[in-house]
Amino acid sequence: MTIDKQALREAAEKATRGPWEMERENIWFTDEDGYTKHLAYVQQGDDVDDKQDHYNTAFIAAANPATMLALLDENLQLQREKDATEAVALALRDDMRQAREQLEAAEKRIADGSKRIAELEKGHQEAAKQINSWRRLAKQNIAERGKDISELEAARQRIAELEARAVNLPKRSVDEVMHLSGFSRDYAEGWCAGNDNAMHEIRAAGIKVKGE
Repeated sequence: MTIDKQALREAAEKATRGPWEMERENIWFTDEDGYTKHLAYVQQGDDVDDKQDHYNTAFIAAANPATMLALLDENLQLQREKDATEAVALALRDDMRQAREQLEAAEKRIADGSKRIAELEKGHQEAAKQINSWRRLAKQNIAERGKDISELEAARQRIAELEARAVNLPKRSVDEVMHLSGFSRDYAEGWCAGNDNAMHEIRAAGIKVKGE
């Protein structure tokens, strides 16, 4: 059943406000000046007994305009509270949806950040491995370079020793060779020529020849 609350309010505002009181089948009201006046007489119907007639009269008196207006005002207040509650619920629903979206976005950012951190850690580990490999290679190169330097220094020292050494290779004449060896002149000339060539090569190598 749908109640036209506005029509009921208009009817209650136009009716005698009361309060209404019941005395037997009579309904009385008190006017604005405080006088009690007779409002209505509730006549018993043929199908209504005295007890039921009494109940009907009591209800009519209780359902007076003041009571109706109070109920309508209370209903209006409840409706306003309901509307306010629904508005709050809608706002909360929007806030919850927005918070859920923000939470999902934050979770996505965290997941992306965790993935990026894992990638960086993996890259760091690979870089560390590469750096360690370079360090080992550098140590190896340094060791080999040290070995090369040692060998180079030894070679330089050997060269210096050879250069400082004086070879005892006296120069002799053909006659001296013939006299000392007892061989022919051709042999002595060949020996002297070979000796001259040897001295030339020794000098070219930077080695001193004794007797010079």
